[in-house]
Amino acid sequence: MRPLHRLSKLALALAMGALAHAGTARAATPPYQVGVGMSDITGEAAEVGMMGYAELTQKTSGIHQRLRARAFIVQDAATQKSAVIVIADTGLVTQAIHQAVLKRLAAKYGALYNEQNVLISATHTHAGPGGYSHYALYNITILGFQQKTFNAIVDGIVEAIDKAHLSKAPGDILLNQGELTNASRNRSAPAFRLNPASDRAAFPLEIDPLMSVLTFRQSGRPVGALSLFPTHGTSMTNSNTLISGDNKGYAAYHWEHDQAGVRYRSDKAPFVAAFGQTNPGDMSPNLNLKPGSGPTDDEFENTRIIGQRQADKALQLSAQSSTTLQGAVDYRMRYVNMSQVAVSGAYTPDGQPHSTCPAALGTSFAAGSEEDGPGPGIAKEGQSNPFLAAIGGLVFWPSETLKQCQGVKEVVIPVGDMKPYPWAPEVLPLQLVRLGSLYLATLPGEPTIMSGYRIRRQLARTLGVDIRQVLVVGYTNAYTEYITTPEEYSIQDYEGGSTLFGPYTQPAYQQELNKLAYDMANNQPTINTLQPRDLSNSQLNFQTGVVMDLPALGKRFGQVLTDVASSYAPGDTVSVRFQTGHPKNNLHRNGTFLEVQRLVGSSWQAVADDGDWATRYRWVRTFGAESAADISWTIPAGTPPGSYRIVHYGDAKNLIGTITPFTGTSSVFQVRAN
Repeated sequence: MRPLHRLSKLALALAMGALAHAGTARAATPPYQVGVGMSDITGEAAEVGMMGYAELTQKTSGIHQRLRARAFIVQDAATQKSAVIVIADTGLVTQAIHQAVLKRLAAKYGALYNEQNVLISATHTHAGPGGYSHYALYNITILGFQQKTFNAIVDGIVEAIDKAHLSKAPGDILLNQGELTNASRNRSAPAFRLNPASDRAAFPLEIDPLMSVLTFRQSGRPVGALSLFPTHGTSMTNSNTLISGDNKGYAAYHWEHDQAGVRYRSDKAPFVAAFGQTNPGDMSPNLNLKPGSGPTDDEFENTRIIGQRQADKALQLSAQSSTTLQGAVDYRMRYVNMSQVAVSGAYTPDGQPHSTCPAALGTSFAAGSEEDGPGPGIAKEGQSNPFLAAIGGLVFWPSETLKQCQGVKEVVIPVGDMKPYPWAPEVLPLQLVRLGSLYLATLPGEPTIMSGYRIRRQLARTLGVDIRQVLVVGYTNAYTEYITTPEEYSIQDYEGGSTLFGPYTQPAYQQELNKLAYDMANNQPTINTLQPRDLSNSQLNFQTGVVMDLPALGKRFGQVLTDVASSYAPGDTVSVRFQTGHPKNNLHRNGTFLEVQRLVGSSWQAVADDGDWATRYRWVRTFGAESAADISWTIPAGTPPGSYRIVHYGDAKNLIGTITPFTGTSSVFQVRAN
């Protein structure tokens, strides 16, 4: 952890920018009450399938970065209307998470924070534990619903909102936008190029480089920032088994910890820097268009670099902000049954009316994304696979009506026709949130950049604003795979094969969101007549729990099995192995499985824990019920010389189910001066 006085030039620029605006903030009545909050949402750190790549063998085995939820609340000082924005370090925001959070908020706040004005979006990291959906498609590879991970996410999101609510104070919001061109590549360029040239002209590099940064201030002092930029959370590959926030998690850590000096476990009012998504469906962070490749061939280093690039650009934009958001806080929201939307010809490329379909996955879904996370090799993107389609027909029996509706897609799994419940939700939340002159339109899936562009362009026309004042925010409030344009759908790359509701999915979303924009522009209410089903009482789990923990013969829990060396220099990696228990016994949410401690005077002070980039905590099953914790710390440059040690915090379960905490401590080692 770096001391507060060691801020970077960018952070100093941000502080100077805040001072420059402080006089203006004091001269006028602040238009908003703003609040920020953050909490830990890290789930089960061992033996739970990871969410994102659908790789059966990819199960959590420790922590590289803790996952966090970051919340922002904006209350209109004139109307008292509030909007809540949460960015969660998860692969998805499932409908189950959305429903559970809303239920908890209703119990605490009544109607203050509800489905109309609460926006929960995922960073889309592929390096977190899964099993937090109520729908089978997203739990199959996780071996069912994982209650502890689900609870950790819900608890952390609610805590983040609670903290934001309690921290509300008069303030304002600065907006700045710019372009970042070295943190993404188009992984589905042939599909993108099927869109009309007039549309493609908006993206000459075949990427969406737009980054938008909101800086939240109280009395002229920055207290948080929200960056929105599209790139996938796939810098970490499907062979990684350590929990990580991926590139956006690192970006947040870099701004909060390295620049603002945040101490996650002790700061009562930390600076909150969230890095959310917009429309990244075809945007890869793997710049060489190979998993774990670009700009280097080290997935950890790629995660850091792509995160650093986002953080540096966001810091720069925040420091240079000159536009203060003015105007109302407003919102519209309704549920739409996406399996049966009649789409007007005003929204379709051929000008003819069409309809969406019950959800289905195509054969190219099995191919995976060859640039980020390829499938098992039984299918190729953009290539017909009659054999796989035939197998799907024999196993799942998709109807001829469904196959005709889905068009060129070779249906392999009729997700929406599964019994007793569909394998993915179809009654989905659509939402439009206004923060002054900025509008956030939400989608429960992964829109490509062209899908996002067409929706933004339509809403901007209806709202009478510039297109840069409208952002599409994917992965929000529910999840139903990809959203491609009809043209992109026609090639059936991975994204097209995973566009559940057929070739007119994107026009349907465009039409339905435009209804919300029309209502908002005309100051009229939106009528909602649907509610999604609640499957919370219909969940199964096939993942084995912890039976008991045993130490090796002659050993005790917390005992050092392999000790540290006597001294190290900055840049070296300190490693130690402890006898341990299973991490599922206690998630240590808002806590830690490890501390790096430095001797200061006569007391030991923590300088790093398992939420820090420089540490890694890895759990290893050694034999039967025996396990070990491998803890490492790569000593950062500038670490003060002195005496250090590593402490492990664990928990062991005995045969009758009693869980007992324990600690283990390495020998003291010296960090030498460079």
